[in-house]
Amino acid sequence: MKKAVSLMIMVVLLCNSALSWGQTEPEEIKLEDNKFKEYFFEALKQKAIENYDKAIVALERCLKIDANNTTIYHELGKNYLALKDYKNAYSSFEKANTLDPKNKWFLIGMYDVDYETKDYADAIKVINKLIPFDSKFKEDLTSLYMNTGEFDKALLLINELNETVGKSERRENYKLQILSQGTYQDAEITNLVNQINKNPKEESNYISLIYLYSKKDDIEKVLETARKLEAAIPNSEWAQVSLFKNYLVNNESEKAIKAMNIVLASTKIDSKIKHRIFNEFLIYVNTNPQLTADLDKAIGYFDDDKNVNVNKEVGKYYHNKKQWDKAIKYYQLSLKKSSPADVETSLLLLDVYVQLDEFEKSAKTASEMIELYPAQVQFYYYAGLAYNQLKQFKKAKEILEMGMDYVVEDATLEINFNIQLGEAFSGLGDANKKEFYFSKANELLKKQK
Repeated sequence: MKKAVSLMIMVVLLCNSALSWGQTEPEEIKLEDNKFKEYFFEALKQKAIENYDKAIVALERCLKIDANNTTIYHELGKNYLALKDYKNAYSSFEKANTLDPKNKWFLIGMYDVDYETKDYADAIKVINKLIPFDSKFKEDLTSLYMNTGEFDKALLLINELNETVGKSERRENYKLQILSQGTYQDAEITNLVNQINKNPKEESNYISLIYLYSKKDDIEKVLETARKLEAAIPNSEWAQVSLFKNYLVNNESEKAIKAMNIVLASTKIDSKIKHRIFNEFLIYVNTNPQLTADLDKAIGYFDDDKNVNVNKEVGKYYHNKKQWDKAIKYYQLSLKKSSPADVETSLLLLDVYVQLDEFEKSAKTASEMIELYPAQVQFYYYAGLAYNQLKQFKKAKEILEMGMDYVVEDATLEINFNIQLGEAFSGLGDANKKEFYFSKANELLKKQK
């Protein structure tokens, strides 16, 4: 503090020594000089004990002696700022800057006022004047652009700083915020392509580019970028994405599995890419069933995936191909990991049981699901159908009648319920009821045509 005060006094003295005093007598010069020092010291003392009002009074007395002293205006600005008198603070710093545009501290005072008053637009003007003094003020400019919503300017400046001084966590967070808006993604893609061409060994640029292409669901561009990364940095985890594809094409199973496991275990690679890799391997396993164990191991990587039930999706894949035994396996694995049992998976499993005429399993599963989901009408249908096939007509009748109460605005399901009820009464020997339900089913069928 003492050094700072001494320096300030020296500045004042230097300024005073340069003044033109006209025809004033030497004794008068000395008297004015002494008064100036007295008022200035008083201002510093009052400011030190936070009596900013009294400091301002002393400084104004200084100005009566020397109306163009930049140091006094600067001190006034600091005292006004401490009092939150922002208008007078800014005008004091601005006056000092007008008198001496080459002193950066006067601009910094103006910037401090702008920042406290959240006048970011003016702060940008001031910062642009400060940057020639010190390029580090560009960091502040990025924040100001973010505050004013000038994201295009912010993005250009962030990319410039990333290239000239290196990346920073704050700027990367700003960039993520900007790129969450699709408007700016194309500009950033162009920038990243240019950066890769300039410095092909910088992995982060490939990863950022892959991320943006992934956000746009442009998987082909993702793979193209991954291939470039593979060529530039062969040991990159992201490079395994394209390596995996090449291994599959060349039927190099062991290498493909190794590459796939690296991708699926990676914390860097987007889940969309992982699912695409897995799906390609699933198709490959369908013609190479000896790799089923590797498929099952790969599914384990998705255990914590909240968006996609991979076991169920694999079950659906085999379901569509009418590979019923494989579909059952994966539906059952899916149900083991869901609590309570997933409705869709259970219905798919029941459909497979019916396809295989496994009516005992179908009846048992459907009855258990009715306990869990008593308002889910399809479970009553599957239970009734199964009990009819098992010739347990009374059970079929009872469960179908209960389920019919839940059929709402679903003509196809209503037709099927009536057919199964007709079958149940036929088995019970009630010809009238049998005819009633079959006729009702026929009427509904005619309405659908």
